[in-house]
Amino acid sequence: MRTLISITAALIAAAPAAALEPQPLYQLAQAQPRRNQAPDVIFVPTPQEVVDEMLRLANVKKGDVLYDLGSGDGRIPVTAAKKFGVRAVGIDIDPERVQEANENAKRNRVTSLVKFRNEDLFQADFHEATVVTLYLLPDLNVKLMPRLMEQLKPGSRIVSHQFDMGKWKPDKKVELNGRTIYLWTIPAKKQ
Repeated sequence: MRTLISITAALIAAAPAAALEPQPLYQLAQAQPRRNQAPDVIFVPTPQEVVDEMLRLANVKKGDVLYDLGSGDGRIPVTAAKKFGVRAVGIDIDPERVQEANENAKRNRVTSLVKFRNEDLFQADFHEATVVTLYLLPDLNVKLMPRLMEQLKPGSRIVSHQFDMGKWKPDKKVELNGRTIYLWTIPAKKQ
């Protein structure tokens, strides 16, 4: 019991000092573990012309591995596989969307290149991605930013339909028929 009290006291004493240390921008919006598995956003498909522009803006090419976070019906991974022959992974928390996406991949004959996973994107492993696509709300993009910075290699590209990442300024911003597409590139890791 005495040990538990000592550990608790030490943690309480250390907390204020830790809170005052400066932290990089991407660490300020720490993603917290999720307790329920309900979708954070309703499913709204990205128009095909926007999908095509997102992939063009990210300069998707043979050898890339694309991850679509919040993949919905799977149109971005399926398009990337069909047009560029890249391996693609879609992650969605809604099992119905994952089923729909798998049917889309089968219908388009890209099941050998495309996989869909029923997961919480805030807990998913996507470190092998060289391109990440998003169509999430602004607060979710900002919340996801630390995981992107942590998991992605320098030079990996992130493309978001419609919503930015708060204070992280995009490398490019494109307007297409009233929709905005943002591109960021993961910077080199600081030594």
